Amino acid sequence: MSPLRILVVDDEDKIRQVISIYLKNEGYMVGEAMDGEEALKKYRSEPWDLIVLDVMMPKMDGISVCREIRKTSQIPIIMLTAKNEEVDRILGLEFGADDYMGKPFSPRELVARIKAVMRRMEAGSPAGEPVLNFPGMRMNLMTREVLLMDKPVTLTPREFELLSLLARNPGWSFTREQLLERVWGFDYYGDLRTVDTHINRLRDKLKVPGAPSYIGTVWGVGYKFEVKHEAE
Repeated sequence: MSPLRILVVDDEDKIRQVISIYLKNEGYMVGEAMDGEEALKKYRSEPWDLIVLDVMMPKMDGISVCREIRKTSQIPIIMLTAKNEEVDRILGLEFGADDYMGKPFSPRELVARIKAVMRRMEAGSPAGEPVLNFPGMRMNLMTREVLLMDKPVTLTPREFELLSLLARNPGWSFTREQLLERVWGFDYYGDLRTVDTHINRLRDKLKVPGAPSYIGTVWGVGYKFEVKHEAE
């Protein structure tokens, strides 16, 4: 099995070098880019399994790069932000990032985050029926495809994992803590608003004329999967 390929994008040479050293020590193949334009060129010219992407960069910032990549690919993206401000994290998540880390950060923690993301990607579909059917919605857990009113819906890997967890347990109320643990993993240190941000993104993407709503809020608890028509 060939080693996983990771593209590290940051305008600071030392940061790229440190990340690359840690990743290579774990057996990954690593490519580097120093700005957003170079990142897109390398992304389009070579196959990658995951991208580590800085937010603040010259020529093209990381959020713009993330948004451009998400037009054609669901490759996992972990964003780095020097500001470590909530607005940066929310913008990154809104445009499809799967995780984020604030600078300064621990290279070991970054490696752990990368491993957690790749474990989820490699796990594939859970045991049992690979296709879930609901009124207006069809989910293929093996191919990770979602059809809504017979039209494909583009979800990031994290969005798909969140939706599939809820859909495999219809009617079950999950707390935000449970969703963080099950979808983001034990080694995730983000706050509970990360869940709310992803849920809101999912709801927006699942809003299709004629389709019911699928994600209900359980006040004081969290969220659950339920098929609810507007008239109900």
